[in-house]
Amino acid sequence: MKITAFCGSPRRGGNSEIILDWATSAILANGHNIQIFRPDSLKFSPCLNCGGCNESGECVINDDMAQVYSAIRDSDRFLICSPIFFFGLPAQIKAVIDRCQALWVEKYLLKRPIPDGNYVRKGLVILVGGLKMKVGFDCGGACATAFYRSISVPEHETISFEKIDDKGAIIEHPDALSKVRHAALNLIK
Repeated sequence: MKITAFCGSPRRGGNSEIILDWATSAILANGHNIQIFRPDSLKFSPCLNCGGCNESGECVINDDMAQVYSAIRDSDRFLICSPIFFFGLPAQIKAVIDRCQALWVEKYLLKRPIPDGNYVRKGLVILVGGLKMKVGFDCGGACATAFYRSISVPEHETISFEKIDDKGAIIEHPDALSKVRHAALNLIK
């Protein structure tokens, strides 16, 4: 089973990265490999809305997103770990999602969705943030849902951790580790 993960946070050693480490450890312990993308480390342009993908479903911009497109096409499972910034996903992960417009075109306009491989495509979204209101997580989750639908991931689970703001504070959450491990293991079932 091929798994692609995205760390949506630009902050190293922060809550999203800790959560991603917990999830990937559970997955790796079960014998699966994971390709992890950190959008803040990629060299890529945001979507230019140029229409270059409208005829082929392929983005005309040649940059690090080529690696992401390849992983998306080849993977069976997907994981996004991200903070919520101002009721949404951070700019770095949002830019990756926006660049998947080419895959949206391929699926919805050209009627060529990415086919399942040996496994039905499935996803997991784990969100964390200092927000006290669920609406911020709902907004970020809606963006992740649109992304997953565009890359032909029909099913995913979303879990969120509210009122977690300080760097590393997720470690003190009473059941975060067990929830993340459980969700990660559900992802690879």
